[in-house]
Amino acid sequence: MTHPSPEFSHLFDLPLAERLQLVEDLWDSIVGERANEPVPERVLIELRERKARYDANPSSGVRWDEAQRRLRES
Repeated sequence: MTHPSPEFSHLFDLPLAERLQLVEDLWDSIVGERANEPVPERVLIELRERKARYDANPSSGVRWDEAQRRLRES
């Protein structure tokens, strides 16, 4: 385990349930801020291209559980 910054060391003394709640609250605050950021154009282009490829051939898609299985086997 890494050593916490001195200003946050007291947080490591909190009970597990409170630390988990803190992590969840922090994560939610990050997601909330990121949701307001614009999506970079290069990402939008890639998403459009992938969607067009899928629309042209829907059977080319792979279910998420299958993708995970393949990744574990590779």
